[in-house]
Amino acid sequence: MPEKLEPVTEERTLNAIEINLLKAEVVESLREIYDPEIPVNIYDLGLIYDIDVSPNADVQVVMTLTSPACPVAESLPGDVQEKVRQTRGVKSAYVELTWDPPFTLEMMSDEVKLMLGLL
Repeated sequence: MPEKLEPVTEERTLNAIEINLLKAEVVESLREIYDPEIPVNIYDLGLIYDIDVSPNADVQVVMTLTSPACPVAESLPGDVQEKVRQTRGVKSAYVELTWDPPFTLEMMSDEVKLMLGLL
């Protein structure tokens, strides 16, 4: 279990180790959000392309959806932003939705592929 992070103040910034610990916390938070059509969390499904944590504890997430016609296309990015923002140690959160590269089954982890019978 990661160490508890001290709150970041204007006078204090995160070092490289703390940035990695906070990123791991964000990943765990994202694993609590499930795709509405597939019983898999959005991180292991491969919808999260990048997580950037700044020394000031600002977090930017770049994500996609399984398709532009996804039924939660308008709400899921906001849910992700709120979940990241609520992660202990995060000062602010921003989510960017991208379609490049488009989602493919190759983006899923091997565990998810196995669970869904794709391996």
